[in-house]
Amino acid sequence: MEYVMSVVKLLAGLGAFLLGFKFLSDNIEKLAMNKLRGWFDGLAKSKWSRVAGVGIGAGVTALIQSSSATTVMVVGFVNVGIMSLYQATSVIMGANIGTTITAHIASLQSLNIIGFVTILTCVGVFMDMLSKNERVKTVGLMIAGLGLVFIGLDLMSSSMEMYRENAAIKDFLAEATNPFVLLIVGTLFTALVQSSSAVTSLIIVMADGGLIIGGAGTNAVLFLVLGSNIGTCITAILSSIGASTNAKRASLIHLMFNVFGTVIFSVFLLCWPGFMSTTLASWFSDPGRQIAMFHTFFNVVCTLLFLPFVRVFVTVATKLIHDKKAEESAPVAKEATLLDERFLKTPSIAIAQANKETAVMAGLAMESMDTAFKAFIDGDESAKEKVEAINRRVGELERSIVAYLIKVSSADLMSEDERTVSAIHHATGDILRISELADNITKYTRNCKRDHIEFSPGVLKSLEKMYEKIERLYESTLEVFDKKDIAAIKAVDTVEDEIDSDRRTIIDDHIKRLNEGKCKPASSGVFINLVGNLERAADHLTYVAHAFD
Repeated sequence: MEYVMSVVKLLAGLGAFLLGFKFLSDNIEKLAMNKLRGWFDGLAKSKWSRVAGVGIGAGVTALIQSSSATTVMVVGFVNVGIMSLYQATSVIMGANIGTTITAHIASLQSLNIIGFVTILTCVGVFMDMLSKNERVKTVGLMIAGLGLVFIGLDLMSSSMEMYRENAAIKDFLAEATNPFVLLIVGTLFTALVQSSSAVTSLIIVMADGGLIIGGAGTNAVLFLVLGSNIGTCITAILSSIGASTNAKRASLIHLMFNVFGTVIFSVFLLCWPGFMSTTLASWFSDPGRQIAMFHTFFNVVCTLLFLPFVRVFVTVATKLIHDKKAEESAPVAKEATLLDERFLKTPSIAIAQANKETAVMAGLAMESMDTAFKAFIDGDESAKEKVEAINRRVGELERSIVAYLIKVSSADLMSEDERTVSAIHHATGDILRISELADNITKYTRNCKRDHIEFSPGVLKSLEKMYEKIERLYESTLEVFDKKDIAAIKAVDTVEDEIDSDRRTIIDDHIKRLNEGKCKPASSGVFINLVGNLERAADHLTYVAHAFD
């Protein structure tokens, strides 16, 4: 019965450890994801993209405590076409370095500070309960998560005491020396729990508890660590199912990196059987610290070895996973979607993608308006089909963005993210309305052709000047909701006032021409409605900008 309770205690400790890391990573993500998102956005512009990619991958993973989560995000970025395979490869390499921080935290359980650090759980919980400030509450939950990590470590460590005293168990573990079996066990166990951090942390706790697999003085336990690095690839592989060809290649590159690295280090450990007992033991006295440092050493060395051969990895992945014929012939630009289900695990990234997709939708709506207006000026009825085709795409994007935002809203969002979601909801409705106004303008073109209505060059010139201001207004609106330049609101309001003034002036001039007999009364319905539609398009652009101010 005592052994059963020890197992229960071990599992409870592991559960507390993993839950603590979830609280820690989720709340760090809330606090830092805007910065992390900026890193990803800036990666494409980086001159030293390989080095920058490694740094970003390591930094993001160290913060969110999951190389699997980072790799899944990378697969998503590749899938939607905003990150190249070359960039993704360096980020994946960096993610493997960043994930080793968990092992170092786990190795701290050998110190005598654990009992004191667990008080962080109480401190963090009270911060969350007593504060009304959202940021303070988030920091409180982050601190509570860190405390829970150490509580889990303490529970797992104490559960080892009984097994440490059992000679049969120690002998059984000491006999587990077959490196190939240990590689397979590490791989399968990590694939099952989908977390190399959890597996490595458990190995460290066992080692510090005196339960060293393969016995002291051997490299056997290090083969388990190597296997865990292969097993962690399962998350990205599963994530790539149903994704684009390049996304599948990114998952394959992740697997190749860890497999090739494992092969190299396996040969190294087999050739140097005393590596752990001589080299590592001379540098670090605690077995747990030795394992943690080996985990970091493995990933850093593999990154240094493979980083110069990023193009080779990409070439091999491209040769192994061929392009689909449908993808080769499919249009890329505006048919691609930036929304990916993988981003839903990191809501801030998902919201940023929805915002970018809304910018694409706005661009299409303005293309529709531009096509319709120029067709009116030229008297071209044939543009109606193009406008209708663009508008169908705008409608599809609106529905997909709204559905995506509904899924994002089910997560626990920061108030800033909630405001952005609300703003995008409002913006999509206004953008959709702009495309509908474009459709109205095609009808005015048809009516002019049918009723033989013509306008003088001077009138058309005044309309073109008004439309130029609408284009300026669109550019300023993009500055607000796409680039988050709130200062551009002034420019939006100024141009919108000018357009309102132009509408009044143009209509007054039209009425004056009617009274003088220079215009046919039949033209009034078309002309006044056209000017009104242009002014309403400007209003909707202004609403979009103000939704984000």
